[in-house]
Amino acid sequence: MKPLILHNPNCGTSRNTLAIMKASGETPEVVEYLKNPPTRARLVELLAQMQISPRELLRSKEVVNDELGLDNPELSDDHIIDAMIAHPILINRPIVVTDKGAALCRPSERVFELLANPVSSFTKEDGEVIYHGKH
Repeated sequence: MKPLILHNPNCGTSRNTLAIMKASGETPEVVEYLKNPPTRARLVELLAQMQISPRELLRSKEVVNDELGLDNPELSDDHIIDAMIAHPILINRPIVVTDKGAALCRPSERVFELLANPVSSFTKEDGEVIYHGKH
């Protein structure tokens, strides 16, 4: 399968993750999920692949999170998924899917475990050098 990244070009973590993928020889399908949000079924599928709860994928820093009261622990998973579908900015990013699995790549170095031939080191936009494996 072709690697996939649900990407927000305005997010440094997302940009770094995409750059790591490209530096590792991948040519992922890039889906700008704010322009092309996933369907509800696809979001549920991604959550299952990542083995995380909707609350773990929720980007709680967004103003709309507070406006909708999504920090309420009594809200159901379905309620949170519906909010993410209605307001894709609430979907945390980047989400990467490869033959090796799927993950929310925060921090961006989480992508290393999903790549067939990850680079041994990478310099992030802020100058931080991250390493994969022994260094």
